[in-house]
Amino acid sequence: MGTITDILNKFERVGLEDINSFKLMNRTDTKFTFSSANLVLFLNQLSGHYKVLSINNNLKLSYRTQYYDTLDFSMYFRHHNNALNRYKVRHRTYLESKTGFLEVKLKNNKGRTIKERIVQNALQNKWTEVENKFIADRTTYDPKTLIPSVLVKYTRITLINTTFIEKVTIDIDITFSNENRDHELGNVVIAEVKQAVKARTPALAVLKDLGIKPVSLSKYCLGVNYLYPSLKKNNFKQKLITLRKIINDAPNGHIAGI
Repeated sequence: MGTITDILNKFERVGLEDINSFKLMNRTDTKFTFSSANLVLFLNQLSGHYKVLSINNNLKLSYRTQYYDTLDFSMYFRHHNNALNRYKVRHRTYLESKTGFLEVKLKNNKGRTIKERIVQNALQNKWTEVENKFIADRTTYDPKTLIPSVLVKYTRITLINTTFIEKVTIDIDITFSNENRDHELGNVVIAEVKQAVKARTPALAVLKDLGIKPVSLSKYCLGVNYLYPSLKKNNFKQKLITLRKIINDAPNGHIAGI
């Protein structure tokens, strides 16, 4: 069957300049989590239906996302309590393209994810008036109350549907960190199917055939769970148990090296 790299090399490639219509800043999200063994099976069935994003001939791209929250973790607890119209504020760095953005994500009461962003190529220790206004105008939070909470590093594979406006992101080698500790997620894969309009597509069909069910999952909330063990996590306990089972059942090592 080959390695992940072997399988990805079967895909037609697409560059950043060709995927403007796939930014999907207003979309539906469906998330899945599974083991590296299933990742090989998943990718192997998609090369005829999707293209893979390539930057400087890299098909597995490095991301760093710094999340912000209030001192009392207001954003985290809104998610924990299943509140809609909830926000996430983050800075995302795309290492291969040397670009970055300050982003606000809203999960609204219609179940859609709306993302807005401004260019901020380097992670800043202090926001400017422009950045403060960007956050204040788009959230219910005073940006001066937000502090760095979780840094997430991961490798991402991005697939673009050849016939439908759909993007599939596959995150591997995920690590959470703050000033005090780090936590590696091991051989857990987090995949997300992003669509302008919900539809049954090859990616969703293959996941169903593999017996992989959708799950409500947030990398930010996972990071908080692992890095701040004293915080309440009742509503995430079953997800943490599922992830532990995936980790225990999967082979050791980094997925990107498979």
